[in-house]
Amino acid sequence: MLFNSIHFLIFFPLIVLLYFSLSHKYRWILLLLASYYFYMSWKVEYVILIIFSTLVDYFVAIAIAKEDDKRIKKTLLFTSILVNVGLLFVFKYFNFVSDSLRLVLANFSIQFSAPTLNILLPVGISFYTFQTLGYTIDVYRGKINPEKHLGIFALYVSFFPTACSWTD
Repeated sequence: MLFNSIHFLIFFPLIVLLYFSLSHKYRWILLLLASYYFYMSWKVEYVILIIFSTLVDYFVAIAIAKEDDKRIKKTLLFTSILVNVGLLFVFKYFNFVSDSLRLVLANFSIQFSAPTLNILLPVGISFYTFQTLGYTIDVYRGKINPEKHLGIFALYVSFFPTACSWTD
């Protein structure tokens, strides 16, 4: 859903109205559901990506905070980076790199049938990738403690009003 669409024009005031009508205790649930709905309105299946990224960094950050061995902490951090940058690469940059490689090889008269992925770019993938990476790096550096509440962390990652300004 684009933030300048009729859909968003109805969606946003409705969420604001519901937000202020709910108890503070339950507002995070509404915002999380609204945020996932926002991402799913682009392509429903891609909500799996944000959930997967959220789960990886939630558990990696908790493991980093509990771990004393610096090598294991670093391995956990690199796992997070590899998963998140890997997802970002596949969905956002794979076709660009593949086509660029084909063009470079063509300059040397090397025929290369570059594979391409016929996929739609997930909305906000850069936003939530860097959101989760920044969080995990901050936990690794000891700047923050990991969030213990999975729902609150998921909201931090997916909060749709922040993603509106970052949509890819």
